[in-house]
Amino acid sequence: MSRQYTATVLGATGLVGKALVNQLCQDERYSQVTCLVRSPLQKRDYHDPLNKIQALVIDFDYFQDYQGYFSVDHVYCCLGTTIKQAGSQKAFRRVDFEFVHVAAQLTRAQRGRSFVWISAVGANAKSKNFYLRVKGEIENAILTMPQLPNAAAVRPSFLIGERNQQRMGESFGVKASKMLSPLMIGPLAKYKPVHANHVAHQMITLQVFE
Repeated sequence: MSRQYTATVLGATGLVGKALVNQLCQDERYSQVTCLVRSPLQKRDYHDPLNKIQALVIDFDYFQDYQGYFSVDHVYCCLGTTIKQAGSQKAFRRVDFEFVHVAAQLTRAQRGRSFVWISAVGANAKSKNFYLRVKGEIENAILTMPQLPNAAAVRPSFLIGERNQQRMGESFGVKASKMLSPLMIGPLAKYKPVHANHVAHQMITLQVFE
């Protein structure tokens, strides 16, 4: 029998998170998928015939208390919000920088084999755009982190898929991007809207399998 892998997923209830967990449940290489979430998973959103999912509701303000769940082969971080949802730039940064950074630190401390997270196309720590600047800052923080050699980020543009919560700004952006998509070639291709399933698949391909 081939080697079996374990994974921990953060943000399993989000657009990409749900797609990712479903793909992991169907991936024969994985024997267990631990989901650390703020609220219970809705079983109707997940197809888990082999009962791979282990869901645990946690308080992200006390992230460090759950470090044992990072002692796995692969950690997937799908955490993310918008400034509107978060309510302020400070609250946004807490989710998209602080929580993601702590997750990477816990993965390193618990000797997780690899860490993959969601960034954004255009991420740049020197950007004048606050959102892209935070995304760039977390990239710099994680990719230069010592003793975490297998770290990688996916950088999607607008995400396509069915959300539990509608994000009006993103919805408008996706519609506009779809209309302009045929014109997005060459350097502009990276700005084409991308389906959550594709992003989830890309995250899996970035992990280290031996």
